[in-house]
Amino acid sequence: MEQTYAVIGAGPSGLAGARNLQRQGLAWEGYELGPGVGGLWDIDAPRSTVYESAHLISSKRTTEFREFPMRAEVADYPSHRELLAYFRDFADHFDLTRGFRFHTEVTAVTPHPDGGLVVTSTGPEGEREVHHAGVLVANGTLSEPNVPTLPGSFDGELLHTSAYKRAQVFAGKRVLVIGAGNSGCDIAVDAVHHAASVDLSVRRGYHFVPKYVLGRPSDTLNQGRPLPPRLKQAIDSRLLKLFTGDPVRFGLPRPDHKIYESHPVVNSLVLHHLGHGDITVRPDVARLDGDGVCFKDGSRAAYDLVVLATGYRLHYPFLDPALLRWAGPGTAPDLYLNIFSPAHPDLFVLGMIEASGIGWQGRYEQAELVAAYLRARREDPAAAAALDARAAGPRPDLSGGYRYLGLERMAYYVNKDAYRSAVRAETESLVESWGARA
Repeated sequence: MEQTYAVIGAGPSGLAGARNLQRQGLAWEGYELGPGVGGLWDIDAPRSTVYESAHLISSKRTTEFREFPMRAEVADYPSHRELLAYFRDFADHFDLTRGFRFHTEVTAVTPHPDGGLVVTSTGPEGEREVHHAGVLVANGTLSEPNVPTLPGSFDGELLHTSAYKRAQVFAGKRVLVIGAGNSGCDIAVDAVHHAASVDLSVRRGYHFVPKYVLGRPSDTLNQGRPLPPRLKQAIDSRLLKLFTGDPVRFGLPRPDHKIYESHPVVNSLVLHHLGHGDITVRPDVARLDGDGVCFKDGSRAAYDLVVLATGYRLHYPFLDPALLRWAGPGTAPDLYLNIFSPAHPDLFVLGMIEASGIGWQGRYEQAELVAAYLRARREDPAAAAALDARAAGPRPDLSGGYRYLGLERMAYYVNKDAYRSAVRAETESLVESWGARA
């Protein structure tokens, strides 16, 4: 066995993993399918799902790695081009780039009888098998499209957002976007400037958050001590009505949940275009119908292009689901703190979290905990064993008191404050343990 740890993926979570292994003096080797670092933020990478108009929906100061702030001249809500440059700068600054094997796909990760895991990959050198001491899986959560099975058939073009790149595809067409999450609303706004018409099929109501409030990025206004959930929901819902009004007046369904119980839509431009008649709200789809679509209210409309803004599924094709204690579709792997698998002590997942405002620093702190744990296994096995025992026990409440919707895309959703507090506490206990022995 090579005494190295494998890092699968060179996006933000993979870079955080590599950096923290480096900080703890642990040897590592990275695997990345794309031509360089950046993950999905490299629009030309093989499995990138970003589109030309894609920007962050959280501001740079709440998203960046704390030890490597974005430059002052970077926009409040950077584009994918600015973000790719940021990740390349991060990797070069900490000398991480040369540690990755690019154009390399991991095809299998399997346990070895002597401990550790074997990583099988294909790349420029052909197929390789390397027995690593452990594996940090950081291949992302937004690469495998969730494509629903819709009744009927459609004569026009059917496109999932994962394959959408540039708005010119809409030129002169009658467009239907199915799904009003963040990507769906972004793409509907893109289409307005090119399409003959734009409809937005909405199954459930959403809370819409503007990117700016009082001239500042909205997610920078409440960065102090977190308010109790019910108080924060009451205050923020009232503020939203002041700044965005009631989306129901535009024809959108009334939300069946309170704000923050599902991921909000950070886009007020879609409301602008709804108010100007540039976008028409349609109900949920009943079936595809030749040159058009039938909706559940009995109406029908003709379209040339239907865009499926139906999200993504967790995708770890190189792993046996049993290693992740993954029950199957509609669920998420059963991991302690969304990181540690009781099914294998040398397997860790980074980035399998979604939370409003958690940023890349939240992923960095995941990696910090894994690296601290691996160092503790070497320098203070008792402390590492204590974490193992907690990982095998009941799962902590990471909801922060919010009642999240029971949807597949919410299966790995956490409250940022509750989650980061739990992760930091584990890291601090490990660091204090070996620090006391030093």
